[in-house]
Amino acid sequence: MTDEALAHLHSDRPHPARVYDYLLGGKDNFEADRAAAAQGLRANPHSRIPPRENRAFLRRVVRHLAAEAGIRQFLDIGTGIPTSPNVHEVAQSVTPEARVVYVDNDPMVLVHARALLTSGSRGRTEYLDADLRDVDALLASPALRATIDLDQPVGLLLIAIMHFVGDDDDPYGVVQRLLDALPSGSYLALSHLTGDFDPGAWEGVAAVYRRSGVTMQVRSKPDIERFFTGLDVVDPGVRVLPAWRPDADAGEPPTDTQVSVYGGLARKP
Repeated sequence: MTDEALAHLHSDRPHPARVYDYLLGGKDNFEADRAAAAQGLRANPHSRIPPRENRAFLRRVVRHLAAEAGIRQFLDIGTGIPTSPNVHEVAQSVTPEARVVYVDNDPMVLVHARALLTSGSRGRTEYLDADLRDVDALLASPALRATIDLDQPVGLLLIAIMHFVGDDDDPYGVVQRLLDALPSGSYLALSHLTGDFDPGAWEGVAAVYRRSGVTMQVRSKPDIERFFTGLDVVDPGVRVLPAWRPDADAGEPPTDTQVSVYGGLARKP
């Protein structure tokens, strides 16, 4: 890869999508990402567990939305580097006509998404290079509008992304503006890091990110439940991820302290 290409990817500083990829055992990351991950693991040796549990929660929640809630359109913001099975693979295994728009703001994710996130013949996938915080630009994207009908219910997926939006960027307002653009019958699926079980360890991880120029803000369960204000929360509510509708063959789950991520699903009335 040329120096110009590396500069475009900002390979000299960590990006959450690439750190996440490294923690999942992927190879699409740079030294800065691996260094940040290593520092995070020193602060909290359990740091590899939340990414794995987030992926499992994502699969379960998409399967529920497609199979039980009748959702045929998905907006996945903060996609990250593709790790199979991806949203469209899970959704289209249930309903082949499902449509998915993936959103991220990392050029490496864009390259991989275009190469790997290919829809089945009856459905459609699209990738949008956008910043979650710029809601107006995201929703006005021609690619999004050509793929998703905003007059029909949408599954909005905010998996492990909102803890990278600090209070100064109005995270609750961001989520509310996204929901305001979606019709009744849409759903919000969200997962979020918490310091409830081991505040010292997760503050150490957040400090590593901040020193690298990346905002990370872990939040308490009441603060995470606030994202679902005005929505009808689906049973079993906002729970530590392995407790949210676990698969029958899931085996012994990690502890709440090891996971330290809450997740939930709620319907817009």
